[in-house]
Amino acid sequence: MSLATDFDFFHGAWSVQHRRLARRLAGCDDWQHFGGHCTVVPLLGGQGNVDDNLLDLPGGAYRAATLRAFDPATRLWSIWWLDGRAPAQLGVPMVGSFDGGRGVFHADETFEGRPIRVRFHWTAGTTPRWEQAFSQDGGASWETNWTMDFSRLP
Repeated sequence: MSLATDFDFFHGAWSVQHRRLARRLAGCDDWQHFGGHCTVVPLLGGQGNVDDNLLDLPGGAYRAATLRAFDPATRLWSIWWLDGRAPAQLGVPMVGSFDGGRGVFHADETFEGRPIRVRFHWTAGTTPRWEQAFSQDGGASWETNWTMDFSRLP
C-alpha cells in the first residue's frame, strides 16, 4: 500500500549514472552511458517532492525537474517531468504506487506520432534505481530504454 513517505528515501543529493538507448522503439541495441546529478527536496509537508536534474548527455548537458505528489484519497502518486529544453510543456503524469520498496507507474502518451504506454519502475533503498520502458502493444511487451542508478553524495 502506497504512503506519502514512499519517496523519502530519495531526499538529498545524488550522482546519477544514466544508460539510455540511442533510439527508442527502433530495434536499437546501442546504449549511451552518461552521468548526471540530482537533488531532491520534499514539498507539501512531505506529501510531495521535487528534484532538480543535470543530465550530461553526449550531445550536451541540459536541466530538468520532476514533480511528484501523493494523493491520500486514492493512495496514488503522480509524477510529472519538466524538460529544460521545452520548459513550456508539462507532460501527462505517470500514476502509480509502491509495494514493498518497488514503485510502478504508467501513462498513455505518444512517441513519434504513435500511441504508446509508458512504465516507470522505481526501486527504493540506499542505491535507488529508476527504469523507463515503452510498449507499442498496450503493455503486452515492453522495451526498457532508460535506466538511472543513483549514488548518494555526501
